[in-house]
Amino acid sequence: MARDTRDRIIREAARLLAEQGRDAVTTRSVAAAAGVQPPALYRLFGDKDGLLDAVAVHGMRGYLDDKDSLGETGDPVGDLARAWDLHVGFGLAEPACYLLVFGEPRPGGAATARREAIARLRHLVERVAAAGRLRTSVERATALMHSGGVGVVVSQLGVAPAERDPGVARAMWETVRAAIVTGRPAGRGTTVAAKASALRQALPEAPGAALTEAERSLLAEWLGRLSDAR
Repeated sequence: MARDTRDRIIREAARLLAEQGRDAVTTRSVAAAAGVQPPALYRLFGDKDGLLDAVAVHGMRGYLDDKDSLGETGDPVGDLARAWDLHVGFGLAEPACYLLVFGEPRPGGAATARREAIARLRHLVERVAAAGRLRTSVERATALMHSGGVGVVVSQLGVAPAERDPGVARAMWETVRAAIVTGRPAGRGTTVAAKASALRQALPEAPGAALTEAERSLLAEWLGRLSDAR
């Protein structure tokens, strides 16, 4: 019963957030919409921030499921491009939830949802590195992808939908792609950074007896520095 009540409150809060914006999500308005007394919200969520965190997790669930459903192909760069398009599409379609998760340095559930999304992005970047196609370290490439995606969505949300240029997100992707992806797998003619990134990604596959844990950690650090060298 408590679970049903909690879910109903979250759904109503999410509806108010989407239809009227964050300011409309008050304990009084949410309680009225869900048919409960305000004390029930405090009992289930602690405070308004706890409720917003729960709404953020609820709103991100579909996006993360869609990201999983993209699957993985033999083209990790293409998979990364599809994930970019999904991210931008979600942000423009669900602006209130998107800003709640990515537009504020919130702790709690919103931060958890954000970290999960970034972790899935990192996995896609790691696949590009494993293919020998990454110009820089996985960490830097993930940060560039995330910063570029959030930046383009937030900036486009500041423009009236009818006035948005759909080419902006595509141009930003091409800019980020050029910064992090090489034109060919690591090998003859590619940069030291790309080779270092690929080797660092393959390091966990090295035989356990080949390196001590300290040596493995130090080599990973060196390769990371080379990956980001210019």
